[in-house]
Amino acid sequence: MTETIKRIVLASRPAGSPTPSNFRLEEEAMPDLPDGQVLLESIYLSLDPYMRGRMSDTKSYADPITIGDVMVGATVSRIKQSRHRDWRQGDIVVAYSSWQTHAISDGSDLRRIDPAVAPISTGLGVLGMTGFTAYAGLRNIGRPKPGETVVVAAASGAVGSVVGQIARIRGARAVGIAGGADKCSFVKNELGFDAAIDHRDPDFARQLAEACPDGIDVYFENVGGAVWDAVLPLLNDFARVPLCGMISHYNDGATAKSSTDRLPASMKVIQQKSITVRGFMNVEFIDQQPTFLKEATAWIADGRLKYREDIVDGLENAPAAFIGLLEGRNFGKLIVRVSGER
Repeated sequence: MTETIKRIVLASRPAGSPTPSNFRLEEEAMPDLPDGQVLLESIYLSLDPYMRGRMSDTKSYADPITIGDVMVGATVSRIKQSRHRDWRQGDIVVAYSSWQTHAISDGSDLRRIDPAVAPISTGLGVLGMTGFTAYAGLRNIGRPKPGETVVVAAASGAVGSVVGQIARIRGARAVGIAGGADKCSFVKNELGFDAAIDHRDPDFARQLAEACPDGIDVYFENVGGAVWDAVLPLLNDFARVPLCGMISHYNDGATAKSSTDRLPASMKVIQQKSITVRGFMNVEFIDQQPTFLKEATAWIADGRLKYREDIVDGLENAPAAFIGLLEGRNFGKLIVRVSGER
């Protein structure tokens, strides 16, 4: 029986929130492997909020996915076959091989990982893109000092959970914002944040202010919207705001009712308090990745950096899991197990 590749492609562009109809599962015969290439078998697939932007055809930092093309995404993969002198069958790598069971690579986009260091799934989370995003944004833009207050939105998620823990390692206070009692309990009691505030609570703004009696020196922005409204008046003079994401706005633009215009009020406070707001992409700081991996691996080993993974089984379940991610239904780094570890 001929082996096949299964993949999930973009069937149509979402109008607002994505729906299952925006995705399509396809299957095709496995192609021959050319010289100088490797055949990758996906073990784990990372699901991340940035993928929503790639589904739209608006101008952004990266080109949109073309209708009918495979959905983009990072994977932990096994080299199933190699015709490349630098890679061997059985090597475990981080790749950018998208929402599919197999992919062919010339090896230039691969990063070898050691299964003896940590579970290989961490290559997509705490030791992967999301962990490095937290590290790079906090180190280069947030620059927390001992005793300062660092607040992070989506604190139970893949990026936010690492931000708060690194802030604590650097000697700062860490206040996390998350959705629901279970996530807040995890942030405070398992990750060791100094406080965790539920943004769904009607009294959220007051509770956040009480948790930050000396104001906020660093706010790591992942969410926007009403969370930003509560944070803004608490920002201290010369506060730093690494702008990583705005998940509450990712579905804006195609809905009948537009979002509240927060720009005038925000700009006024930013100017009056000499606040630095800086958007960033982790690739700007990619030269720091080896240092991150060395430090983060040591922090995991000594128990100072903890993580949680939310693993969904089956490539065919990726669309539903991704939709749930944008609605905040995941708990920890969201990963799809495409095939078993062997």
